[in-house]
Amino acid sequence: MTHRTDALIVGGGHNGLVCAFYLARAGLKVHVLERRHIVGGAAVTEEFHPGFRNSTASYTVSLLRPKVIADMRLHQRGWRVAERPISNFLPHDGGYVKLGGGSARTRAEFARFSARDAQALPAYEAALERVAQVLRDLALKTPPNAGGGLRALLAAAAQGRRLAGMSLEAQRDTLDLFVKSARDFLDGWFENDYVKAAFGFDAVVGNYASPDTPGSAYVLLHHVFGEVNGKKGAWGHSIGGMGAITQAMAEACIEAGVEISLEAPVSRVLVDGGKVAGVRLESGEEIAAGIVAANVGPALLYRNLIDRADLSPEFAGRIDQYKAGSGTFRMNVALSELPDFTVLPGIGEHHGAGIMICPTLDYMDRAYTSARANGFSDEPIVEMTIPSSVDDSLAPPGRHVAALFCQQFAPVLPGGRSWDEEREAAADRIIDTVTKHAPNFKASVIARQIHSPLDLERKFGLVGGDIMHGHMSLDQLWAARPMLGHGNYRGPIAGLYMCGAGTHPGGGVTGAPGHNAAREILRDRSLFSRLMR
Repeated sequence: MTHRTDALIVGGGHNGLVCAFYLARAGLKVHVLERRHIVGGAAVTEEFHPGFRNSTASYTVSLLRPKVIADMRLHQRGWRVAERPISNFLPHDGGYVKLGGGSARTRAEFARFSARDAQALPAYEAALERVAQVLRDLALKTPPNAGGGLRALLAAAAQGRRLAGMSLEAQRDTLDLFVKSARDFLDGWFENDYVKAAFGFDAVVGNYASPDTPGSAYVLLHHVFGEVNGKKGAWGHSIGGMGAITQAMAEACIEAGVEISLEAPVSRVLVDGGKVAGVRLESGEEIAAGIVAANVGPALLYRNLIDRADLSPEFAGRIDQYKAGSGTFRMNVALSELPDFTVLPGIGEHHGAGIMICPTLDYMDRAYTSARANGFSDEPIVEMTIPSSVDDSLAPPGRHVAALFCQQFAPVLPGGRSWDEEREAAADRIIDTVTKHAPNFKASVIARQIHSPLDLERKFGLVGGDIMHGHMSLDQLWAARPMLGHGNYRGPIAGLYMCGAGTHPGGGVTGAPGHNAAREILRDRSLFSRLMR
């Protein structure tokens, strides 16, 4: 071993930085190891064409927990968020739906399609908000650990009281959201196909599934429990891109005494006598530490970075069954001009929204079915955001950058085909899909940066392009994330912890897994110190 530290963080993504910050603030000597040339994991801003910068992977803000923002003093470090003028814009044949800008405005928008749907909207929003508030309350709590003794039982009772205290109607809504498909849930509220699609898109984000898949309604909920600038459920653009968040986090870490090493890929977590001993880098260098917190997904950690002989056969078998692979396809494009939509010509507030090409739930289902059969659909699901519409630091004057976040692309292509061979064709399909709605779009593309599911895995360690570090299904949530018995951020090896999105509360730029893992590490360290007195 070349040197020793108290704690090593494997992966310098946002959760790794959050975990490192809290540990260092408590007095530990902490070293973050990031394999890329830039800190931030999937939340980075990079130049992908001369003069054009964008958030390379993660692209929008809402879920980052206010406590993390406050503790790391991110706003004081210069980080700002521009709220979307409206949340979403959904063009369809002959018209469009605008979502957001206030409940009254959305209700008036829905009335153009269905008076019944407009009337149902306030109750729908109230139902989601009741359940979303439970998620907010539980996000920074450690799930009770199966087999964890008295402390786990007390934690289960405490968190269970929060659920038991809900009204019967709220409990019914919670059950519906956890077990129903997005279609079944939305059919219970709305009648118009376009209205249902405006909400249903969230159910397939990072979720390789149909809106008809049981449990897909929960993913819809996962995207509404956030807030921006104190406004619940709002989404926004990080000024300077998502990298502005993680650069501010890195600054907070360094100020707290954290050491950050770039281009330092870990090849193995070292285990000695059933306890973590440190890590070995791909360079051959070894660093000793009694604490290792992994900010990589469970599939990558346990299948690639830990010797299988160091895992029990039962655990190894279970982790082999861990489901990862969301089939996300991500592009950034440099534009000579803004897209001009046939159904809403000219420049307007819709350019600052999430622009969704997925007009109906049937369209989304066909995209998934086609991806299962062929790898990707002739009509893919596309969300486009244009952050340069509110942030002129990202592109030259008069030019723009757009992020294309596309769903239902097979994590692994059928028939032995490779994404290296198909990525350009898939990108063309996405460009053509947007161009059907904005005829000037294809000709306006100056350059494009493509991330297939395989590219996302190679570049960011997202197995199968899984932006959530694992399926957000009922069997992989809360105390079962990544599996029962290890839902409390502790791995199966003494001194090994998990601090990434493969733990509660799951995917998105929340900071919650990093915050919660640090608390458990410090709790264990304190207990050990008391025992040794």
